[in-house]
Amino acid sequence: MSSDAALYLDACATTPLLPQVQDAMALAQRDAWANPSSLHGFGLAASESLERARLQLGRYLGTVANAVLFCSGATESIDLALLGAAAQLQPGRLLISAVEHPAVVAAAQRLARRGWQLQRIPVDRQGRINLVALEALLEPPTRLVSVIWGQSEVGTVQPLETIGNLCRRHGVLLHSDAVQLAPHVPIHFDQLPVDLLSLTAHKLGGPRGIGCLLVRPGLELQSRLGGGAQERGLRAGTEPVVLAAGFAAALEVAQRAHTNGEAQRVERMRNRLLAELTQLDQVQLSGPDPALSPRLPHHISVMVQNRRGGWLPGRQLVRALWRQGIAASSGSACSAASGGPAASPVLQAMGFDAAQAASGLRLSLGPWLQESELGRVCLALDAAIARCGSEAPDP
Repeated sequence: MSSDAALYLDACATTPLLPQVQDAMALAQRDAWANPSSLHGFGLAASESLERARLQLGRYLGTVANAVLFCSGATESIDLALLGAAAQLQPGRLLISAVEHPAVVAAAQRLARRGWQLQRIPVDRQGRINLVALEALLEPPTRLVSVIWGQSEVGTVQPLETIGNLCRRHGVLLHSDAVQLAPHVPIHFDQLPVDLLSLTAHKLGGPRGIGCLLVRPGLELQSRLGGGAQERGLRAGTEPVVLAAGFAAALEVAQRAHTNGEAQRVERMRNRLLAELTQLDQVQLSGPDPALSPRLPHHISVMVQNRRGGWLPGRQLVRALWRQGIAASSGSACSAASGGPAASPVLQAMGFDAAQAASGLRLSLGPWLQESELGRVCLALDAAIARCGSEAPDP
């Protein structure tokens, strides 16, 4: 299938680079190409561009510029948040939700090898955290919590303010992965009961290779990278000035989308497509029903059966859909890239068995789509179900 004729429904993995972002990066590449640590005029121009981007990000995210720490992406941001904060604490208990992204799980497991007790907070069938269990687990020796705000596989949006208030009441630091939520919901960091927030640019039309960590003023972290004193001594390495300009431009577009109706248009498209897909007998919604409980507004996730009632492997469906020009996904992009398990740990944590957990299919929309284009998605899925049902399953 030619990618020129394809329909891209994988925004949770990454998004196309916005024209406004390309323009901002071209301007920065022309005028701010030097090392921002250099003291001559070229370096000062680069430093000014970098700090302007930091100021813009802080303004769009409801915080001060000094709270914004540039990183190479969300994975590094999460790593610095958890290991950098834990380095300033006595080893204790670390809580993560049972539906975290692999980057959080990896950082948590490193802390476990350093003497921290790692415990997962249980979730219900829709992927929502059990708040009663969380509050009980916040007793000593718990010192650090990480909860994903918007779950990439099943779309669940956690009640972050409630979680944050519980953590504050118990004097426990809270980190949240806000990667999937940032493109769709305005964030006001200073108003959130959260200490550390991770974001990345490429989920909102920005460039790959840059993200940031928002750090509550006064919170001490330990650097994870040795070398120079960039980013207030917390992230060594020459700053990516051009990428920072692109990140700021992308977030500006995302902010405008909430006021010009673009974000609401994408959600309406999602709702209509979800209603059509769930009319198919073989399709079962996974994650919350958006009419009843908070869900990422661009996100659809389903589990799919064949005509005989058996669960179809999600990855097999993804390949079958691509043959018809539909780009979708199964599981998290990071897990798929590493050849991760066929059965989704997220769906298993929600109480589904291995066969169901391997049948997950995700469609995630974006502003580059028009509603008229989505009419063929349901037909393509129905044809993919028929095709996969007649083929041997993937190994």
